[in-house]
Amino acid sequence: MVKKRVPDWLNSSLWSSNPPPDDDSLQRYASNSATTAAITVTSTSEPAKVEPPVPVAPPSAAAERAPPAKRETEDSLSVEEENGASGAPSAEDISRHAQLLAELSKKVINMRELRRIASQGIPDGAGIRSTVWKLLLGYLPPDRSLWPTELAKKRSQYKHFKDDLLMNPSEVARRLDKSTSFDNDDSNCEGRCLLSRSEISHGEHPLSLGKTSIWNQFFQDTEIIEQIDRDVKRTHPDMHFFSGDSQFAKSNQEALKNILMVFAKLNPGIRYVQGMNEILAPLFYVFKNDPDEENMACAEADTFFCFVELLSGFRDNFCQQLDNSVVGIRSTITKLSQLLKEHDEELWRHLEVTTKVNPQFYAFRWITLLLTQEFNFADSLHIWDTLLSDPEGPQETLLRVCCAMLILIRRRLLAGDFTSNLKLLQNYPPTNISHLLYVANKLRIQAPA
Repeated sequence: MVKKRVPDWLNSSLWSSNPPPDDDSLQRYASNSATTAAITVTSTSEPAKVEPPVPVAPPSAAAERAPPAKRETEDSLSVEEENGASGAPSAEDISRHAQLLAELSKKVINMRELRRIASQGIPDGAGIRSTVWKLLLGYLPPDRSLWPTELAKKRSQYKHFKDDLLMNPSEVARRLDKSTSFDNDDSNCEGRCLLSRSEISHGEHPLSLGKTSIWNQFFQDTEIIEQIDRDVKRTHPDMHFFSGDSQFAKSNQEALKNILMVFAKLNPGIRYVQGMNEILAPLFYVFKNDPDEENMACAEADTFFCFVELLSGFRDNFCQQLDNSVVGIRSTITKLSQLLKEHDEELWRHLEVTTKVNPQFYAFRWITLLLTQEFNFADSLHIWDTLLSDPEGPQETLLRVCCAMLILIRRRLLAGDFTSNLKLLQNYPPTNISHLLYVANKLRIQAPA
């Protein structure tokens, strides 16, 4: 059997540059996937089929940079300072910034053009990423005149979700009592103020085990609430935005917990799966740092709906019953394996046949957490710019990025054994994100016939 020849462009020195010596990568967590059904709350998506935007080629391998030391204060909320990056914006960033502002100022935004620009990376500042992500996720319509009414409607809807779903059963019973008492005859004023023992329904009793009992449901939710609380507290522990004893960090944690709990209540088939907090964090960070005060104040509501839309494209990865189906996580990992075999059979054979490194050992976390644990926070946002810009949805782009991650370190992998390769893949080395996204796009362009 003749092995496929590795394409010449993969042997370029551009892809084999040495990584920076230091990495401020965030702590990585293992995730478990345990769910039972599909997401029920989804948003509409664009029916038009558009070719994915093409990232521009990086100027050279020398453009790679290593993030310097992290900041000590939390006065500023910029993503560069949270992750230690600094320096003046490049000419490319300034140009994209101007292009995005021009596009966002139009009465009706050209989504195809917006995706093309955003796929190359959205510069930080001026709330551009916040607005662009809301557009890319379908939360905001292209027609800007509709934004005020759409935002008001969605934010009001989220408030009702919280009022209805996060209420303590005692408060529910009190309101039911109050509602019932006002329906009674005004002449029964004295009796109306007290709820007699005989009037307490079985479903309202704290010891009731009935399926419709609000108290029984409350106690069942306690386990999920505790799991969410544990996961939220360890979300990006090296970032002041998410972690610490400050009132600001605690309020952000509370918002994350509210969103995850409302989502779990509205989606009883899936509820909460460990790791969802890591997917939620980038969205909330970006929206909370919007310089517009109203948008910042409503970041929790905006994040909830965008989280639902983002997760709708990956819901099958969180359904345990679908793990072995054609749409489950194992099938998705198999697609990654096949993609690598198509583009670099030598590397695929070395990993899966020679050293027997099962892709589930490393790709499960890559795919389910959308690469949030493999790179520093700023680089993760850049990758998400590209993922969200694909009109066909982020899944295929994500697989190409994962395949490109393997190709970029192919020389080290080909020289390694099971132990060294598994360690390398579970602790991915720092790399230039522009290079990575360029290689991923090359895989799309040069897809085998």
